[in-house]
Amino acid sequence: MRWLSVLAMLVLAGCASQQGNTSDTAGRGLASAKVHTELAALYYERGQYGIALDEIATALNGYRDYSPAYTMRALIQMTLHEDKEAESDFLQSLKLDPASSEAHNNYGWFLCQRGREKESIAEFTAAVKNPLYSTPEKALVNAGLCAHKSGDDKAAEDFLLRALVSSPRLPEALIALAELDFDRGDWAGAKSHFLQFEQVAPEALTPANLWLAVRIERKLARGEAAESYAQQLRKRYPDARETQLMLYGQ
Repeated sequence: MRWLSVLAMLVLAGCASQQGNTSDTAGRGLASAKVHTELAALYYERGQYGIALDEIATALNGYRDYSPAYTMRALIQMTLHEDKEAESDFLQSLKLDPASSEAHNNYGWFLCQRGREKESIAEFTAAVKNPLYSTPEKALVNAGLCAHKSGDDKAAEDFLLRALVSSPRLPEALIALAELDFDRGDWAGAKSHFLQFEQVAPEALTPANLWLAVRIERKLARGEAAESYAQQLRKRYPDARETQLMLYGQ
């Protein structure tokens, strides 16, 4: 019966070898998926969407269940207004990794941008609940913007203030609070938040930011300050829509 023992040992050794080979293959596939998904993100940022999609295809060919690849492809499809495909990929990403804060945050932003603001809040909230999420302030700012868009200013303020607790000098939260204050008639609050924003991110002043500053100062009857921001807007962004709104007195 010794030959049976030898045969059993050979079979077990063969199984172990196959498991090892399978594990190695899966590891290489996962590594490839990560690299190609990162490349897709770079091409996406450059606006090279076709190449980005090719990279995602290569990523998923290497590892079909790599959740971030589906999130990245969904973002590309969202940009291309292929909404059905984008939502399908967001949901697939979350199916593969239900705890992914990045997937929840990006899916929430997709919903918000497609007029489904109330649905988006649940996704942002899910993103923030994950204690391992390294940038919860991103989801909190997005939740604030979308709550404001839906007309729930109290919730918007709460989300934005929570973002500042997480990151006290966060420009996106400060300018969002300035806009929120302005929209609800709190001119002093709007000015305070705008000045804080301007202090931490002076290089980030966009046409929309400067136009907001002009309107805030006009509401506070501070003509000289309003003109100062108006001059910046005319000089730096002569062709911007906001400049035209200002020049034509809207």
